[in-house]
Amino acid sequence: MTDTHTGLVRRTSVRVRYAETDCMGVVYYANYFVWFEIGRTDWLRDTGHSYRSMEADGVQLPVIEAHCEYRRAAKYDDELEIRTRAALLTPVRIRFDYEIARGDETLVTGHTIHAALDPRGRPCRVPPGVRELLG
Repeated sequence: MTDTHTGLVRRTSVRVRYAETDCMGVVYYANYFVWFEIGRTDWLRDTGHSYRSMEADGVQLPVIEAHCEYRRAAKYDDELEIRTRAALLTPVRIRFDYEIARGDETLVTGHTIHAALDPRGRPCRVPPGVRELLG
């Protein structure tokens, strides 16, 4: 994943814990979505925003689509890098793209799409500060 004008790439490191693996020491597939959330939360925090501050401002970003492609398995005690990039799809939707790598080897790619909702659960615009970062 490379830096582009459509979004800053945030890199987060995680180490696979024993509890995240099956009896063969291979990461359970659903944990990649947890790591996507870690990458997304760090991306927002690093850009000066957070879920907490957006919710305080009356904007929620629920996941409305999630996709993951598994290429290679991560295993117990692997050090992984989560690479996260975001792009504005519409005034009310954001897409986060993810790549999880072990060293130079890409293990997983995926994305999530989020809708901006007001406190009543109705679509609203992505907050201006986040919109500016996404072009």
